[in-house]
Amino acid sequence: MKYFTHVDSPLGTMLLVSNGSSLTGLYFIGQKYVAQPSADWIQSEVTQPFPDAKRQLDEYFAGERRVFDLPLSFEGTPFQQRVWRAIASIPCGETISYGALARSLGAPRSVRAAGAATGRNPISVVVPCHRVVGTNGSLTGYAGGLDRKRGLLALETSDEGSVRPSPLAPEPQGQLLF
Repeated sequence: MKYFTHVDSPLGTMLLVSNGSSLTGLYFIGQKYVAQPSADWIQSEVTQPFPDAKRQLDEYFAGERRVFDLPLSFEGTPFQQRVWRAIASIPCGETISYGALARSLGAPRSVRAAGAATGRNPISVVVPCHRVVGTNGSLTGYAGGLDRKRGLLALETSDEGSVRPSPLAPEPQGQLLF
């Protein structure tokens, strides 16, 4: 069973999807690869973890939250799930290149595959694919659009006024259930 609801953000309305206990999707309306609720999906404001997700997203967009603590469940290939777990470990305010992401997976020749998996991340913002950038730090690719990627990175900018490159942290942030 799939459940869904919507939440407004400063960067546009977002669709939240749940399996009844974990967040399985978080998409900006109009982004590439957005899930489309079907007739058998149930709209609900109170299904878990929607209340916590909405509160944490509000705190994040208000600049009051840097780490999400939500139960997550990914639907994807084993390689995609490895990529998404790695992305989940990028600290707020830091970035990593697609090449470094592929190397962190032990697959240095899989830069394009890592990039494709990044683009298919079903839980944007919480699993921060916007923190993955080009080798030279350029803002390349984001299913939600480059303006949103720029906005998310600006929100997370450090006190020094710039987003710092990141080595991947060893453990994902929040509660990830795969």
